[in-house]
Amino acid sequence: MNQKQLLRMKDGLGFIAALDQSGGSTPKTLKAYGVPDGSFNNDDEMYALIHQMRTRVIKSEAFTHEKILGAILFENTMDRKIDDLYTADYLWDKKQVIPFLKIDKGLADIDKGVQVMKPIPGLDSLLDRAIKKHVFGTKMRSVIKEANPEGIKNIVDQQFEIGLQIAKKGLVPIIEPEVDIFSKDKEKSEDILKVEILKQLNNLPKDIKVMLKLSIPTKPNFYKECIEHPNVLRVVALSGGYERDVANRLLALNDDMIASFSRALLQDLRYQQTNAEFNQSLKDAIDSIYNASVK
Repeated sequence: MNQKQLLRMKDGLGFIAALDQSGGSTPKTLKAYGVPDGSFNNDDEMYALIHQMRTRVIKSEAFTHEKILGAILFENTMDRKIDDLYTADYLWDKKQVIPFLKIDKGLADIDKGVQVMKPIPGLDSLLDRAIKKHVFGTKMRSVIKEANPEGIKNIVDQQFEIGLQIAKKGLVPIIEPEVDIFSKDKEKSEDILKVEILKQLNNLPKDIKVMLKLSIPTKPNFYKECIEHPNVLRVVALSGGYERDVANRLLALNDDMIASFSRALLQDLRYQQTNAEFNQSLKDAIDSIYNASVK
């Protein structure tokens, strides 16, 4: 594990850029970016276009380590290069931004009010590749739709079981049990979720560090105990479908919780923008998310 990256993630100011849209969400991301219909005919062409978008974001003069601590990549992005460097190396060597890798393979069908992760075949091999590509940590997402205690326990158990496997490889896992912001019993789900997370955290070996990526809580500072837990390197917030202004306002109510936004970061970027327009739109987004994260 890179100790300089570890200290920066622990104490640095800024937020994490989530650039990890995968196969299922890539067409929607490209459409939101303004890529014309019919611009790609197969997955290879689609992934080439999304890599062009991510490259444009990462190489932008607005994308700097002064405001951005880390970036989450999709596997396909990890395996591609920016200029002559693999993406993770470009992030760290050129931008001093810490690279993470999305490792989950999507969500299972709803059962007991939640969607656990689908199986992750070849996980050990993927983690070994990530280490060779100089990735610092990983991210994996599950979703809670209802305040079902058994379902929420299943999600947290699965996340921490895989998270421990990741941590033993020397990577830092971002554990992401997302509570759907549109859930009718979101606050009750959060109550159950925090209890289950703290149980798991209290059972971790002292030398294991994890990160948590959580929906912005209904009650401000609700996850204070998680943030202060000795096994937790950082707690970050997902935007979860909120528009950026709303996500920023809600995040700013939570001390020591920083952003890890995707759609809220990219929502104003367009394929057709000039470089000046693109850089200004990205700068405005980064500045506002940074301010909400460091308040």
